[in-house]
Order: sequence, then structure tokens, then C-alpha cells
Amino acid sequence: MKRISLAIVFACCTLMLAAQDGIRVNYVGAKPTISDFVTAFVSAYDDVDELEAERDESYNAIKQAWIQHRKRLPMEEGETLTVDEKNGYVCYDIKRENMLLRWEMCYWNEADGKHKLFAYNVACYEDGKYSPGQYDGLTFYRYDNATKRMTYCDSPGFEAVMGNEDGAWISYDLPHSGKNITVTTWLKNGRKQQKILKFNGSKFSF
Repeated sequence: MKRISLAIVFACCTLMLAAQDGIRVNYVGAKPTISDFVTAFVSAYDDVDELEAERDESYNAIKQAWIQHRKRLPMEEGETLTVDEKNGYVCYDIKRENMLLRWEMCYWNEADGKHKLFAYNVACYEDGKYSPGQYDGLTFYRYDNATKRMTYCDSPGFEAVMGNEDGAWISYDLPHSGKNITVTTWLKNGRKQQKILKFNGSKFSF
């Protein structure tokens, strides 16, 4: 992927998804699993041919990996896909020499018992340091148990920015277990600082 930070491109892509009437989540059983959410998310554009040119290569990468997974085909060399149904977490990694490209998805049950929160996070690393690409970013969708659809929503309780006024980059790690998001600030002096966004059942706060 092109190695520049153009968060607006990613934002436009997600807004096109949000422009739809929500993303239908099909499932079998009493409630959807992380696999059901991921399948719905990566299939959101399937019937919207005119938007084909707008699909970014990052979205296509996770889509193709998920198709291989559902067909029970192995990942390509340097690629790993972790699907943890119990903890509601999916992670797809591509390692190329000194580069690591990571896609994460997970969901939370909201305290009202009527909604779930789904997150999609993309992050790129070079030599172990955050090196944002044009499709990096963290976005959220709220799932309604009654309508079985999820729609784009603002980051609940905080602003998911990629940098600060000091010129530092900011990356996010979704929880493989537990409920909290790790926020890492990559300082210009090479150091990093981490904070934890805690989920209270409806939103996050430090």
C-alpha cells in the first residue's frame, strides 16, 4: 500500500458504507458471532457495482483473506488470520520484510442489551514502529438487535485521531480479550506512551 497518511481517504470509504441503509448481519442461532459481523462487513459492497472503483486495497485485502478462510483455504506465506469466536476478535496480519500490516475487528455487548458495538481497525508498522498508511484508522458501527443491521457511528466517548498537535502518531490496538482499547502515542523522539480506553457498556473513557 502507498506509504502516506491520507486518513481522509479511509474516512470517505467508511462514509460510503454509512450512506447505505445499514449493513445486514445474517446469522444462525440466538445471536451473531464475530464471524457473522466480519462476513457482513466485508460483503457490504457486493451488490453495489458502481462503487467498485472506490474500494481501497486495504479493504480488498481483508475481504480476500476472509473468503479464503471461509473456503478453508490456507493463507499465503507471511500472512496469518486469527479468528477467536469466544472472545469476539479477528486479526489478519501480513508480514513483508520489515513491514507489518494489521487488520483487527471485534465487538462489544452494550449494557442496554439491545445493541452491540463493532470496530474495524487498520494499522501499519515498519521496523516495529507505527508507520501509518493511507487506509489506517479506527471506525465503529453500532448493531441493533431488533433490525439486525449495523450502521456507522462516531467513536463512542472519544475522538479516534491519528495524530496530535505535537506531530506524534497515534495507533490503536483492539482487545483480543477483555473490553479495553490500548492507545499508543508514538513520540517524535522515538519513545512511545500508552493509555487504556476503558469500556463501560456504552462508551470508552481514559
